[in-house]
Amino acid sequence: MNHSPKRSSGVVRALAVAVAFAAIVTTGRAAPRLPTDDAEVVERLPARLTATRTLVQLGRGATRDPREAAARARALLVDARDRGDPRYAGYALAALAPWKTDPATPSELVILRATIAQYQHDFAGAQTLLDGVVAREPTNAQALLTLATIARVQGRYDASDAACRRVPVGLYAAACLAENDALRGRFDEARKVLAALLGASLGPGSEQTRRWLLTTRAELEARAGDVDAAQAAFDAASRLGRDSYLALDRADALLERGRADDARALMEGEPRPYGDGVLLRLAIAAAATKASDAPGLADELRERFAASLDRGDAISIHGREYARYLDVVAGRPAEAVTVARDNLRAQKEPADFLVMARAARSANDRVASKEVRDAATAIGLVDRRLDALTR
Repeated sequence: MNHSPKRSSGVVRALAVAVAFAAIVTTGRAAPRLPTDDAEVVERLPARLTATRTLVQLGRGATRDPREAAARARALLVDARDRGDPRYAGYALAALAPWKTDPATPSELVILRATIAQYQHDFAGAQTLLDGVVAREPTNAQALLTLATIARVQGRYDASDAACRRVPVGLYAAACLAENDALRGRFDEARKVLAALLGASLGPGSEQTRRWLLTTRAELEARAGDVDAAQAAFDAASRLGRDSYLALDRADALLERGRADDARALMEGEPRPYGDGVLLRLAIAAAATKASDAPGLADELRERFAASLDRGDAISIHGREYARYLDVVAGRPAEAVTVARDNLRAQKEPADFLVMARAARSANDRVASKEVRDAATAIGLVDRRLDALTR
């Protein structure tokens, strides 16, 4: 692992842009994307896309220009995440349709397809696609980082470590391994690595990289139980620019500290129309403060999840958020336990364990509380918040 602050200008520029899509899926941050050379235009995104017709046209407007198709697919996938609507991920796949069966498909597009599969919780399909890329290009950093992320989300930390170690860029390999160490409770070791990376001179335009590292540090501190350090890291990351994943994380930290008004103000600053994740936190904050619009927010959220249930994606893609809604907003914790249990079978991020543990506590379900604690122990996850909830 190379922690040296001395980097070529090309790597520095890569680090600055690579994390722009690090939070592209609801299951957790996708692996950063690394350009292949200094002159590469990563993408040209239009203004924020909000019209359904425009987005559908982007997905259906097939093009044989791989860079244009990649830009379209990313724009649609970002919108899927921001809106909490998996249909836009389907539009993103449509934008990549011309290469679906082409054996000469550029690796960048294959990795995008894998990222979409990851968003849709098709982890096996995503891994198959990425394994194919790595078989052809053993040092493809983006594919390796995405493989590490998928294994991490599934609670397979050793497999994630193996992928991290193969990443050819020292900073990303080190940060990847540090995140896994932190999940195992090796907080001090991970802190040292992240501090060294944050202390390195990354050069101009490195704000996105630093924001990513600070968010990782904030999540570490939250799991370690140091709420003040977590809040400080979240605040420092936010000063480096807006990021939707970071905003949701930060809102959760504020809600945990009883700062519902601050969480609400943060969420109200997110782009409209609000995604399900933003609306969920607005509803939770409104309920906590007994705001006059709390019933209206709860009704809107209920209608959104009803529509998701009709489409069949409420649990398969939104399981964590749906369980949290049932527990905190709808006041139906027993149902929340069932949904959270199903969700935990598919993905095993710390937030997934916390949602089930909180629902079990609300429902006074000691069997479920022990179940979630045992599941965390089985994969080696250490989270002081979970300990407190299941004690």
